Amino acid sequence: MAYLRSVPRVWREREIKYRLIGGACRSCGRRFYPYRQTCPACGSEEVERVKLPETGTVEVFTVVRSPPSEFAEQAPYVVALVRLDDGTLVPAQITDVDPGEVYEGMRVEAALRRYRTQGERGIIEYGIKFRPLIQ
Repeated sequence: MAYLRSVPRVWREREIKYRLIGGACRSCGRRFYPYRQTCPACGSEEVERVKLPETGTVEVFTVVRSPPSEFAEQAPYVVALVRLDDGTLVPAQITDVDPGEVYEGMRVEAALRRYRTQGERGIIEYGIKFRPLIQ
């Protein structure tokens, strides 16, 4: 059975997922994504929400060819660690490009895309993915 997410949870997470909201620790200065109330680096709860830059560079990536069943229709797809222009490292899917054209160092920008659909009548979840930056 596919993993189902509740409507209230999807609704609560919409700002973070739609606007690329991360955390900034006031104790150690680290920025991170996704936002959480405790800093993953130092454990401080002195964390504020920050709007992260929408452009960055692919640090490392892999092509997923045998995904979990809920993502089978998207295969093959690329997942990467994107280093945003402020230094924040973000795990993300790379979209709008053939997997064979993705490379380390590729400039990318945030784009709102569909994450998943929970069946024919279920919740459709959207969030940030990254696409090649057209300069």
